[in-house]
Amino acid sequence: MDAKTPFFVSTFLLYFVCLQANTLQTYIVQLHPHGITTSYFNSKLHWHLSYLEKAISTEEEPSSRLLYSYGSAMEGFAALLSDPEVKVLKNLHDVIAVRPDRRLEIHTTYSYKFLGLSPTREGAWLQSSFGGGAIIGVLDTGVWPECPSFDDHGMPPVPRKWRGICQEGQNFNSSNCNRKLIGARFFRKGHRVASLSSSSSTVVEYVSPRDSHGHGTHTASTAGGSPVPMASVLGNAVGEARGMAPRAHIAIYKVCWFSGCYSSDILAAMDMAIRDGVDILSLSLGGFPVPLYDDTIAIGSFRAMEHGISVVCAAGNNGPIQSSVANEAPWITTIGASTLDRRFPAIVRLRNGKFLYGESMYPGNLIPNSEKELKLVYLAEGDRGSEYCVKGSLPRERVRGKMVVCDRGVNGRAEKGQAVKEAGGVAMILANTEINLEDDSIDAHILPATMIGFKEAVELKSYINSTTLPRARIIFEGTVIGKSRGPAVAKFSSRGPSFTDPSILKPDMIAPGVNIIAAWPQNLGPSGLPEDSRRVNFTVMSGTSMACPHASGIAALIHAAHPTWTPAAIKSALITTAEVTDHSGKPIMDGDKPAGLFAIGAGHVNPESAINPGLIYDIRADEYITHLCTIGYTRSDIFTITHRNVSCHELLQKNRGFSLNYPSISVIFRPGMMSKMIKRRLTNVGNLNSTFSVEVMAPEGVKVRVKPRHLTFKNLNQVFSYRVWFISRKRIGSQKMSFAQGHLTWVNSRSSSNKIRSPILVTWESKK
Repeated sequence: MDAKTPFFVSTFLLYFVCLQANTLQTYIVQLHPHGITTSYFNSKLHWHLSYLEKAISTEEEPSSRLLYSYGSAMEGFAALLSDPEVKVLKNLHDVIAVRPDRRLEIHTTYSYKFLGLSPTREGAWLQSSFGGGAIIGVLDTGVWPECPSFDDHGMPPVPRKWRGICQEGQNFNSSNCNRKLIGARFFRKGHRVASLSSSSSTVVEYVSPRDSHGHGTHTASTAGGSPVPMASVLGNAVGEARGMAPRAHIAIYKVCWFSGCYSSDILAAMDMAIRDGVDILSLSLGGFPVPLYDDTIAIGSFRAMEHGISVVCAAGNNGPIQSSVANEAPWITTIGASTLDRRFPAIVRLRNGKFLYGESMYPGNLIPNSEKELKLVYLAEGDRGSEYCVKGSLPRERVRGKMVVCDRGVNGRAEKGQAVKEAGGVAMILANTEINLEDDSIDAHILPATMIGFKEAVELKSYINSTTLPRARIIFEGTVIGKSRGPAVAKFSSRGPSFTDPSILKPDMIAPGVNIIAAWPQNLGPSGLPEDSRRVNFTVMSGTSMACPHASGIAALIHAAHPTWTPAAIKSALITTAEVTDHSGKPIMDGDKPAGLFAIGAGHVNPESAINPGLIYDIRADEYITHLCTIGYTRSDIFTITHRNVSCHELLQKNRGFSLNYPSISVIFRPGMMSKMIKRRLTNVGNLNSTFSVEVMAPEGVKVRVKPRHLTFKNLNQVFSYRVWFISRKRIGSQKMSFAQGHLTWVNSRSSSNKIRSPILVTWESKK
């Protein structure tokens, strides 16, 4: 096929879709992996097309409707279908499920130091050769390959097992890949169909792996970016930038576009990544939770796990809403977001002499006249959205030359600054509302600006209303490290309990996700706004999207140090070594109270301990299947997720009292239940002749008994089991669901710092 053929096919498909967009939409059709009719065809592709031939009643060529043919992440295909055709397909032999395409959303110069990683001291980096040899697959918005974070100086050769490619496209060719960026692909068929009716973006999309958005470049460099000296954002946070696994290889799978990330494209990328040979999959995307049998990421990641690939996903940015955590399958490592102890103070000094604390990445301390006193204006009247500084809502005659107060919400934080600037305003105070409270996610604003918390916002507005001539100035203080507590839970980080499976504690842990500095493309200014003409190699972003690649990179370090470990072993190392105290030795906070398990899971990721945990909780693929039986999934549900045809009745008969060997412990007391026993098994991956003793902090209202209380491991990879009995001391019959938390820790008798800690969550279900 010559170079012009793909363009012709692409153009034809687009024309075809435009004609029928009003009647056809994308569906993912899942087939039985060992269907009886597959042997009649020369290839899986022809087998998939045969289903379209049966479903399509017109004279159309079936291949013109086919978007993707899947074989690794799932057996099946994605195609354009009408409602009647969907009904036909659902009744065909070997069709397991037909589900509509689903749109998901995309949810550092210092963070490696904050996590204790050091290039000179013996520890996780040196023990793992900085992640050398590991391959991290990043599903996101693509990559800007010219960023210095993707330079391959000092990188090891591309691993022999690698089977990926550097897919060429618009402004992207094979020479853009190197020993750091070893592969790049893009997937847009689902997006293209879905976005035909949506409004066009003001930012140019590259039909290639090249990043138009910045998000993917940022996350990829956080996971595995090369060292870059003297990195900064407009002079702020100067230091050496490094990814978590600076010698790991990166493979890019562009699945997210300006209208979102579509499940058909995500599944195609996971399908290809499994074949390409990645070791870690990092997905900083997701939505609200759905049942696992309807969740393409859960289905694709199960297959990835079976191939030995660790899948790490963002928990989502829908916090602090309860049960908002996404990507909650037990074989996925689910990451919430935390803060650092780095701040960028930009203090508001009111004319009455009071100071209001705020933060900003605007380099006002380096730019003359950024700190002069200005008249304050807050336009809360009317229904134009002026209080939110929506574009076009600010009357020029009222804001020209003034400092404008803008409430958070409705539009983007940086967009508000652009609206102020277009209306003639010269500075901005971004005011948190009761929804955001003291959230401190900052931006590289295009004009002098700072963001203040809700308490400060109330005080500011009170001052404005108290005088006829309110005035203020912003004092920019640059970068301050170590003077504030950290880590703490990010307010936006999604919370448990798991909506689909409360018997598994989610999120699994938290990692740095607030005000993270990482690589940025040269087609965008640091604010991400199309109007921003400034150009930088790094910028600041916040979200569980930023937390996820921290954990992905650390998983790559563990894989590089222990290449034979399973994904469950790597997850166990991360969970059982997580920290529950901040750098001052006090409990990690969630707002003004100590963080609970639904916010932090096991705690804050700790790479220096995770690289050598001593003991691990391992899980086999068939154990996940038994677990799905215990939570009431049907035979067909389980087959949809795992491609395994099992009898739950037989499995549960063989595995009486089964509990998944998960590193965290979640116990549910249903009405009338007073006691529960769970089993766990530990594998020695540390020293020979090691003895561990158990320590328990029992949840309130529960008596906990462990047997045995001491385990002596004479050999490497030796396995011991233990049992835990939980006896409820609470009165039966409560009308309200309640929770309690504690922990169970195995402590090495020779080294008390070697601890394997499992958080305990106890739930008392209410009467129906």
